[in-house]
Amino acid sequence: MTDASRSPAHPLGARAHLAAWLGLCAAGAALLTLAAAGPWIVRTQGYGVLVPALAVSGLVTFAAMKLAENLPARSALIVIFGLALAMRLVLVGEAPLLSTDVYRYVWDGRMQGVGINPYLYVPAAPNLEPLRDAAIFPRINRADYAVTAYPPLAQMFFFLVTRVGETLTTMRLAMVGCEIVAVALIVDLLRRLDLPVTAVVAYAWHPLAVWEIANNGHVDALMVALLMGGVWLLVRLRPLMAAVALALAAAVKPYALVVLPALWPSLRWRLPLAVIATILLCYLPYLGAGRGVFGFLATGYLSEEGLTSGDGIWLVALVRAAFGPVPGLTGIYVSVAAGVMGWFALRIATQSEAAPANPHHSIHDIALLLTAGLFFASPNYAWYFLALVPFLAFGAGAPVWALTLGAFLLYRPVLLPYNDLAWKTAATLPFLVALLATRWPRHAAVPGAWRTPGAGH
Repeated sequence: MTDASRSPAHPLGARAHLAAWLGLCAAGAALLTLAAAGPWIVRTQGYGVLVPALAVSGLVTFAAMKLAENLPARSALIVIFGLALAMRLVLVGEAPLLSTDVYRYVWDGRMQGVGINPYLYVPAAPNLEPLRDAAIFPRINRADYAVTAYPPLAQMFFFLVTRVGETLTTMRLAMVGCEIVAVALIVDLLRRLDLPVTAVVAYAWHPLAVWEIANNGHVDALMVALLMGGVWLLVRLRPLMAAVALALAAAVKPYALVVLPALWPSLRWRLPLAVIATILLCYLPYLGAGRGVFGFLATGYLSEEGLTSGDGIWLVALVRAAFGPVPGLTGIYVSVAAGVMGWFALRIATQSEAAPANPHHSIHDIALLLTAGLFFASPNYAWYFLALVPFLAFGAGAPVWALTLGAFLLYRPVLLPYNDLAWKTAATLPFLVALLATRWPRHAAVPGAWRTPGAGH
């Protein structure tokens, strides 16, 4: 560990030092106030006020990151972690404001608790009537036609958490526990990479992390913890263990698989073997469901979200809106997207082979693959972008800030006539503008130098 991770990069004068402290505390207080006032805002003003406020509050988080980088690390971390925990505690007991997915998590855990495979029955199945209650069952989405869509490691997590308590609060506290693991890994990585540890505030105070985990309770918290575990192991030169961690992340949220090319130079043929073996082991307890073991994810989710038809993919929908039906457009899009992702993967693999191992490059490559993969997949929901938030602490820059904050507009606040394409365009355009303005940062030989202009020291 070097002193760069402990002390400010640019020592401040007494007045500037005080101003930085006051600014950091004011930023944290503002974000905490928004978290505490969120339920009241929804009740009195509606989502048309809350959702844009959450997106804009991310700029406060960015300001906090810039203020904190020149403050003493230990005392700044106490403020950062104290306020981060407070933000989550004021939300974890409130009813979910933006999503009902956590009700399904508790239900799936409850089913497993009585020995029922969650991939076998929809919640409304007659034989599950004894499990129904007034708190969880009425709020489960797709209860009458969809078995669970969540992969096996997520199911194991639901089972374990509900053995402690079959409540929303218990589930969400468990997700916050996953965040604590992720934050510890981020801090250790920042130290190892000689970056200011106070940059962890970019994750700890990011509204996407605070609201989607503490309030909505999304299982993406577990995926992010495993993803960062994989990054940490890769940086520590344990690529095989990193591959297992990333495979486990994919057994929570499958799109984590897009980062695997970053491990190819270290493992080659061992990479697919490790990933396939890990995922198969996760599925073993659920194979009694037969062909249904992949759940609603395989039987209807992709089509329901418009991903198979292309209606839910932003660029495809945009072309259709401009030019009308284009024969084979979705297939063309998928081919082009796969080609671009393949080119990124090949470029990362060949460059890594030609140059000595560099942890900054590895983190850059993983962030690039995740960003490109999410852009092409064009998710309909904000929480999918949680996977990008930890990389802001490592200098992922303006495009990723724009993507993670614009994601809130996928909630389609009631400000304009309801139009999926309009809101998805509003959520995506800031990312494209930032990307064109800064270009994706190239690999660098010095710590932190791959930050985009205006986003670094």
